[in-house]
Amino acid sequence: MALAWLLDDENSDASQSVLRLVAVEGAVVPALWRLEVANVLQQSVRRKRCDQALVERGILRLEKLQILVDPETDEHAWGETRRLAIKHGLTVYDAAYLELAIRRGLPLASCDGELIAAAKKVGVGVVG
Repeated sequence: MALAWLLDDENSDASQSVLRLVAVEGAVVPALWRLEVANVLQQSVRRKRCDQALVERGILRLEKLQILVDPETDEHAWGETRRLAIKHGLTVYDAAYLELAIRRGLPLASCDGELIAAAKKVGVGVVG
């Protein structure tokens, strides 16, 4: 979802609605979130979807949001996160978001169809 806020070709009304919600209420993300965002942004530069200046501005914008990085993500990686990945056919990375939403009792914000479907199957609310 955060990438949809930064990359023009992924931006949507739904992603902007979630951005407004996060700006007011904050969000919690798995410990891998910064690595994932940085990786996709760097890949986007390589593929000429954006330039380095946009990446730098985007990271500054993200840093201003009240986004809490979950300190327990790693503790669940080989247990519940892996089980969720297997059960729902997700990557372990995506399952980390689902595990966090379940554990914290929070809704999930994602643009990933498979992750959204898995969240709905387990009764996790979805925003966006």
